[in-house]
Amino acid sequence: MAEKAASAFRTIGEVSHDTGLPQHILRYWETRFPQLRPLQRAGKRRYYRPEDVALVRRINALLNHEGYTVRGVQKLLMSETRAAPVPAAPVPVSGAPIDPASLKSIRDLLATALARA
Repeated sequence: MAEKAASAFRTIGEVSHDTGLPQHILRYWETRFPQLRPLQRAGKRRYYRPEDVALVRRINALLNHEGYTVRGVQKLLMSETRAAPVPAAPVPVSGAPIDPASLKSIRDLLATALARA
């Protein structure tokens, strides 16, 4: 079978196979760690993004190799979530010339779109 790209979504079976964790443990962790939220499609099929798989591996390492409890991992992940910096809003470049013709063009497009609605 061909190997998936690193950015590809993975099913719960694939994540279970890759990590050696039973599927029921992965489903249990979803109830305990709000950061772990794989996409769910029709029929409740779970699709894990690469960042979800990385989080599963991290939770596994903390619980099964470093001796953390579930509550300890929850606290650790929550403290990291709160400490994450909020991205700043883009700052307009001061002194950049504004082309009035492009602004009028945008205004006309918006007016046309509103008239059609």
